[in-house]
Amino acid sequence: MGTRADFYVGRGESAEWIGSIAWDGDEDGFPAEALKAADETSFRAAVAKLASSTDAGFTEPKQGWPWPWDTSHTTDYAYAWDSGSCWVSRFGGEWCASGTNPEGAAKMGPGAFPRMKVPDNPFHERSGVMVFGIRPR
Repeated sequence: MGTRADFYVGRGESAEWIGSIAWDGDEDGFPAEALKAADETSFRAAVAKLASSTDAGFTEPKQGWPWPWDTSHTTDYAYAWDSGSCWVSRFGGEWCASGTNPEGAAKMGPGAFPRMKVPDNPFHERSGVMVFGIRPR
């Protein structure tokens, strides 16, 4: 399903965005070794492994921010390596420690995520935007 996810090192406006996926971004789709990473290097390696081993539409920073919104406040999941562990946010909710339920967490305010440049064309191939229509008979 189209569960989008963004990946960071650090949290807040100065976090480093290291990639995004357009599909299977929930905690079941994200490698367990990243959620339980012992250090930043392991977390980055797990995200790199996800990027190379999935058809989930991984976007690297060199390809540009994929979404038609400018922060992870609207993305289904955000994962961050910070303060010695992996943190999870759901739709911009408060950062929760990996393994806890981020559902229903209070929304974070401005500055919780870095601002990104939205693509000029929000319907590009990596956007994760789905458009449905009805074809007349």
